[in-house]
Amino acid sequence: MSRLGRLGAGLSRVGSRVSRLRGDAEREQERREREAGERGEAEVSAARAAAGPERGGGQTFEARARQAILTGGPPPETSAAGGGGGKEPPPRTAEVPLPRRPEPAEAIPWGVRVAAEAGWRMLVLAGVLWVVMQVVSSVSLLVMSFAAGLLITAALQPFVGWLKRLGVGRGAATAITALGGFAAMGLVGWFVVWQVIENSDRLVEQVQEGIEQLRNWVLELPFDITEDNINEWTENINDWIADHSSELTSAGLEGVNYAVEFFTGAGLALFVVLFLLYDGAGVWQWFLRLVPRSAREGVAGAGPRAWITLTGYVRGTVIVALIDALGIGVGLFVLEVPMAVPLGVIVFLSAFVPLVGAIASGALAVVVALVTNGAVDALIVLGVVLLVQQIEGHILQPFILGRMVRVHPLAVVLGVAAGSMLAGIPGAVVAVPLIAVTSTVVGYLRAYQEELDARAGRAAISGATIAEIAPTPPPPA
Repeated sequence: MSRLGRLGAGLSRVGSRVSRLRGDAEREQERREREAGERGEAEVSAARAAAGPERGGGQTFEARARQAILTGGPPPETSAAGGGGGKEPPPRTAEVPLPRRPEPAEAIPWGVRVAAEAGWRMLVLAGVLWVVMQVVSSVSLLVMSFAAGLLITAALQPFVGWLKRLGVGRGAATAITALGGFAAMGLVGWFVVWQVIENSDRLVEQVQEGIEQLRNWVLELPFDITEDNINEWTENINDWIADHSSELTSAGLEGVNYAVEFFTGAGLALFVVLFLLYDGAGVWQWFLRLVPRSAREGVAGAGPRAWITLTGYVRGTVIVALIDALGIGVGLFVLEVPMAVPLGVIVFLSAFVPLVGAIASGALAVVVALVTNGAVDALIVLGVVLLVQQIEGHILQPFILGRMVRVHPLAVVLGVAAGSMLAGIPGAVVAVPLIAVTSTVVGYLRAYQEELDARAGRAAISGATIAEIAPTPPPPA
C-alpha cells in the first residue's frame, strides 16, 4: 500500500508539472502571435504612409500590403508608375459628422415642459385632496364636532381667565365655563322653539289671512286669472302633497336622525371644549411632537398666530351678531311683529354665516312682517334690516374685527358656497374662519422662510426641478 501511495503521489506531481508546462507554452504562443500582429500592423501603416492615396485595381492598398506580409511576397508598388496601371483615384474627402440628436426633453418646447411638470403636480394635489375629502366625509360628525369645539373654545376662553384671576381653580373654572356656555346655548335654543310654538296658532291665522289677501290681490290684477284658476292651483298643490306624503314622512324620519346626530355632535363638542379649556397648551405641545423637527420651529410660531386670528374672528362675530340681533329685534318689537324675539335670535345665529346669513335672516323678518302686518310694516322692516346691515358692514366689522381677520368678499362668497355644498350649514359656518386662519398661517410661514433665507444669505428658491434645464438669456456683449 505504501508503494501504491508513493506511486500515486509521483503521478500527481508529474501531472501538475505537465499542466504547468502546457500553460507556459500556451502563454508563449499567445505572446508570439500578439507580437507578430503588432509588427504586421506597423508594416501596413508604414506602407500606407509611403504609398499615399489608394490606387485602382479593385483591391485596396491596405489589403494588398497585408496580403504581401502574410504570404511573404514583394510589397505592393508605392509609386505612380508601379502596378495598377490605371488613373490615380480621387483623394478621399473628409467625412462630415452627422448632427447630434437632441435629448427628448430638449426637443419639447419650454412652455410644454413647464405645463407638463405643473400638470402632474396638480394631479397629485387633486388626488390628495380627493382622499382627504373622502376621509373627512366618512368622519364628518367628528370633524364638525371638533371644529365647533374650537369655535366655542375661542369664545369661552376669556371667561376661564377671568375666573382664574378671581381665585377659582383651573378645573373648576373650566367646568363652570364649559357647562355654563353649553347651558346658555341650550336655553337660547329652547326659548326660540318655545316662542315659535306659543305663537304658531296666531302665526297660522295671520298666514291664512295673508294668503287670502294675496288671493284677492291676484284676482284684481289686469290678467285673465279667475277664481277657478286659483282653486285649480290649490287642488294641484294638495294633490302633490298627497302623492308625496311618503316622501314627506321619510323626510320627517330623517329629521329625527338629524336630531340624534346633533345631540351626539354636541356631546363630542363638549368634551373638546373641556379638554381645550383645561389643557390647551399641553394639546398643542403634543401636536408639535408629531411635526418633523425641521419644520417644528415654523409651525410653533404659526400656531399662536392662527389661534389669535380664530379667537379674534369668533369674539368679533359674536359682538357684531349681538348688535345686529338687537337692532333688528327692537325694530320688529316696536312694529309689533309676532315672534320678534325669536326672529332676533335667528338673526344672531345667522350672523355666523357671513353675507348669506344676514340676507336670509333679513328676508325672513320681512316675509313675517308682510304676512302678519302688511306691506307698509314690511317695507319699514326692510329699511331697518338694510340700515343695520350697512352699519355692520362699514362700521362694526372693520372696527371690531380689524384687518387681521379681514377676508375679501369674493373669498367669503366662494368659501361659504363651497362649505355649504360639502357640509351644509356647519360647513358654511366654518368656511370663513378656516380661510382667515389659513391666510394667517401661510403669510407667517412665507415671512419666516424669507427671514431664514436672508440670514443664510441665499436667494429665494423656487423649487422647480425643471429649472436646471431652463433656457437662459445670452450674456450681454
